[in-house]
Amino acid sequence: MDITTNVIISLLIGFVLGLAFLKLLNKNKSLGLINKAKKDAQRIIDDANEKGESVKKNKIIQAKEKFLELKSEHEKIIFSREDKIKIVEREISLKESKIETVLNKQELLNSELEQKSKNLDTKISALNKKEDELEIVRKKQIKQLEVISGLTESEAKESILESLKKDAENDALLYAKEKMEEAELSVKQDAKKIILNTIQRIGAEEAIDNTVSVFNIESDDLKGRIIGREGRNIRALEAATGVEIIVDDTPEAIILSCFDSIRREIARMSLYKLVKDGRIHPARIEEVVKKTKKEIDQEIIDVGKRTVIDLGINRLHPELIKYVGRMKYRSSYGQNLLQHSKEVAKLCAIMSSEMGIDPKSAKRAGLLHDIGKVPSIEKDIETPHAILGMQWAEKFGETPDVCNAIGAHHDEIEMNCLISPIVQVCDAMSGARPGARRQVLDSYIERLKNLEEIALEFDGVEKAYAIQAGRELRVMVESDKVNDNQSSELSFKISQKIQTDMTYPGQVKVTVIRETRSVNIAK
Repeated sequence: MDITTNVIISLLIGFVLGLAFLKLLNKNKSLGLINKAKKDAQRIIDDANEKGESVKKNKIIQAKEKFLELKSEHEKIIFSREDKIKIVEREISLKESKIETVLNKQELLNSELEQKSKNLDTKISALNKKEDELEIVRKKQIKQLEVISGLTESEAKESILESLKKDAENDALLYAKEKMEEAELSVKQDAKKIILNTIQRIGAEEAIDNTVSVFNIESDDLKGRIIGREGRNIRALEAATGVEIIVDDTPEAIILSCFDSIRREIARMSLYKLVKDGRIHPARIEEVVKKTKKEIDQEIIDVGKRTVIDLGINRLHPELIKYVGRMKYRSSYGQNLLQHSKEVAKLCAIMSSEMGIDPKSAKRAGLLHDIGKVPSIEKDIETPHAILGMQWAEKFGETPDVCNAIGAHHDEIEMNCLISPIVQVCDAMSGARPGARRQVLDSYIERLKNLEEIALEFDGVEKAYAIQAGRELRVMVESDKVNDNQSSELSFKISQKIQTDMTYPGQVKVTVIRETRSVNIAK
């Protein structure tokens, strides 16, 4: 037990001594490292001091060089400013010398002006003396003249002025008369030249509308099919179109008679379609006629647009374009209304250009001057067509000058613009050509229109067509409003009104047609 204790103690003592030795060794090493670090630090400090001194010397040298550069630049700027100052001083000295010379000249001029003014004063005083002397002499002469003539100065002046006035009046009257005669001659010559040039520069067409159209067929066998069993087809076609269809012995031809060219065209086109299709019966006839009416309406619009484009007229209202197209199917005294209106428009444009007036407005008024004659517009028979056309032009936004030219071309209203007499003259020029118009045809068409309008005034009348050159009036009535007894009474009333209100050759047959239809649909 004692031996073990001694061993442990000795081991502890050895361990302690080892630790102490190790600490001693570490201490020596740390002291050596510290000394070495001190030496290195001192060496680094010495190197830094040396580098700092060298950098300091370099910076000082650079600063001196920069200072010298700035100094030289400053000196250059100063020298340049001194040079500019010297130049300015030279210019100022030159200007001063010039001013001195100018002042010297001005002094000389002032002295010369003073001398001249003195001379002028002396001359003026001399002239005043002469004027006084002349006035004295003039008064003496006037007194002598008064003694010689026996008149005072005022009386002499009055007599002289009176004689001068009379002479001046006579000369003025003679001069005015001569100028008026020259003006009348020149105006007449110029007007004749303008009218002749206008007529020469337009190619006039002689367009005469007829009241019949001929529909050609391939063979006479088609006539029976067109007439139909017991005449049903031809009656249906006449009732639908309002055109008299004459099927006679004329070979390969059927005559369509009606004063309204639109109805004739509808009937002609409908016949053409029916013959081409081959199906000819009342139901098919009504269907084709309705379709053809729509096509004609579109054709009217297309004709109006083409006419407006050809004449170069812009921004015309669509309704007016439609009425222009309807002119194609309207005649005035046998003259086609559209051709007449186009001719007047061209004449107006040429004449207004020759006279220095706006040709566009004149052309526009020339085209629209007879718009009141279009059948769809001319409902009020009592109102002249010029006034109706003016009212419609105002409604559709035309300018006051154009409206006045339309309304005044037959002197219904007063002319208040320059294009109004131009339109009136050109209308007369277009209508006065040989062969342009036929008075008889227009009155004949007017009579047929009046016949139809009289029938349409009665209640229950659906359609009315004047046929047989106005010798027969066919009236279609509504079956639910007019019975069989009333239809005969209606025929008598219409005939009596025609006899009372109209004048016509021969006699007029009034035929009232009442048709009852029963329609059912099989589903």
